[in-house]
Amino acid sequence: MDINNKNSKTIKKIFLVFPLSLLFLAFFSVNSCKKKITSEPLKPRIVVTTDGEVDDMDSFIRLLLYSNEFNIEGLVYSSSQWHYAGDGKGTLYTSPTNARYGERTDLRWPGTDWMEGFIDEYAQVYKNLIIHDTDYPAADYLKSIIKIGNIEFEGEMAKNTEGSDWIKSILLDENPEPVYLQIWGGTNTVARALKSIQETYQGTEEWNIIYNKVSEKAIIYTVLDQDITYNEYVAPNWPDIRVIYNSAQFWSFAYMWPRVVPDELKVYMDGNWHKENIKFNHGPLLDSYYCWGDEQQIKGDPEHNHGNPEVAEQRGMQQYSFISEGDSPAYFYLLNYGLRSTEDPSYGGLGGRFVLSETNNRRWEDGRNVTDYNPYTGEQESTYPQIRWVKVLQNDFAARADWCVTDFVDANHAPEVKVNHSLDILANSGEEVSLKGEATDPDGNNLSYKWWQYKEAGTFGKDVIIKNSQNKEAILSIPEDAKSGQTIHVILEVTDDGTPELTRFQRIIVSIE
Repeated sequence: MDINNKNSKTIKKIFLVFPLSLLFLAFFSVNSCKKKITSEPLKPRIVVTTDGEVDDMDSFIRLLLYSNEFNIEGLVYSSSQWHYAGDGKGTLYTSPTNARYGERTDLRWPGTDWMEGFIDEYAQVYKNLIIHDTDYPAADYLKSIIKIGNIEFEGEMAKNTEGSDWIKSILLDENPEPVYLQIWGGTNTVARALKSIQETYQGTEEWNIIYNKVSEKAIIYTVLDQDITYNEYVAPNWPDIRVIYNSAQFWSFAYMWPRVVPDELKVYMDGNWHKENIKFNHGPLLDSYYCWGDEQQIKGDPEHNHGNPEVAEQRGMQQYSFISEGDSPAYFYLLNYGLRSTEDPSYGGLGGRFVLSETNNRRWEDGRNVTDYNPYTGEQESTYPQIRWVKVLQNDFAARADWCVTDFVDANHAPEVKVNHSLDILANSGEEVSLKGEATDPDGNNLSYKWWQYKEAGTFGKDVIIKNSQNKEAILSIPEDAKSGQTIHVILEVTDDGTPELTRFQRIIVSIE
């Protein structure tokens, strides 16, 4: 990696700027508790693998606006049951998982240059973005980490590729921080990287050390199973790799959003909102963002007809409405906005809420049994753990779109929120606990405070009373029937009155003694 191409604040590896003792403590905390994934303060290391569907492209455009929040270390073209390039030899292929397309030489392949194209547009707004945060990485750096992975056919993992070798090198490097492997298409390029590690070290004296190192470092966040390589190779050969599996909650940010997002929140997904806040007058990168009826067409993918205004009308979609960002929850989950979701996926956060599998203590899942109470419908629903954040996330997106074209004083920036006590509190049943929050706003905006219970995240499982919940300081009343070992999660939510309004959080976890 040519570190000279990266912005000065993102260029340095963590092990160069943090004392080794702190790295040891961070790594030890991951290993010391099976339920904890990692702590939040450091920027997460991420590698994205993508098959280039329209929702991947929109997820990628938004990711570029959030690239200041992560250490992005790989951007890898991969394949899936929906998109593959073929081998260029006319070989016919039939999907083992998706009979819909029959025998094909290639399938809806968008090429291996679309990420570069979006990054070129990112480069045109980069000077403006760093006015708002100097942590945005330079375009040349982002281009330097784009790699072509296993793209020939669905699930192809028979040979090493530039992309699989890149992932392998990251998993074997000396930085002990977790690496979040984001699976936006098939798992095959990641599977090939793991297979190459296995082939290199299995049977040697180093194998146990390497196996444990990789198993502790790799964290796979996958949206559905889009090929068979996880189930057929990764799960049986690397059972200790941690996995977050999103099979239901992502739909609130994917193609089915009109069916699952409540009417009260659809205003943040409709054409008028995107026309005003995202699609127009926000620079070349957002000009390329795909919306319904926008007259754009992805090369190589005839099924991308969402941009046809007639098709949009036939499907009842308002022009410029949201299409899909089904893969964005993979990095929403990692945003360090105070919700502490990376400590334990069951806490819930901007990328959903997950529970530990009953058969695999290294795998967290959503599904029909993982529900949050939806106040708009009065029902427990499997998509609400993601839907509850729609307004926060869309307003945040709109603010970053503004950053592409505005000076600092003309844009909105999120408040900084903290609590004046520990985030982890011990209390007795029947006790009253004082909660003290504080926030500042970089733009001098007025702030509103709200304390609320995330009931499903805790193990107490019943409603609690929070007095003065609209103030900086509140009082939590611990119910008399709360039992030792149970937990109550309380969220401090602070929102400014800027345009668009922005929200940040702190999560307090009360454990009953």
